[in-house]
Amino acid sequence: MVSEDTILGALRKVYDPEIPVNLVDLGLIYSTQVENDKVNIKMTLTATGCPMHSIISQNVKTAIEALDGVTEAIVDIVWEPRWNPEMISPEGRVALGME
Repeated sequence: MVSEDTILGALRKVYDPEIPVNLVDLGLIYSTQVENDKVNIKMTLTATGCPMHSIISQNVKTAIEALDGVTEAIVDIVWEPRWNPEMISPEGRVALGME
């Protein structure tokens, strides 16, 4: 079974095309759940009207399904809690010049 650390490592390679920080450090990944060979991801976006919605969720799905032991990734975009800049990790803040 794939570990959460492995999943988060894969998601650190997925970026919002408009922001030069990965989804994990942006604070967009809310949870990961592994059930046998399936991975459920709950995540959000920086804005409800994000034009990159389908591209970002497909990139997440592709990254997770590329992991050994994963046959399916289910990406659920949620809007609660609402994302805000306070959710950005310290590494993300440095990359964005916020620190």
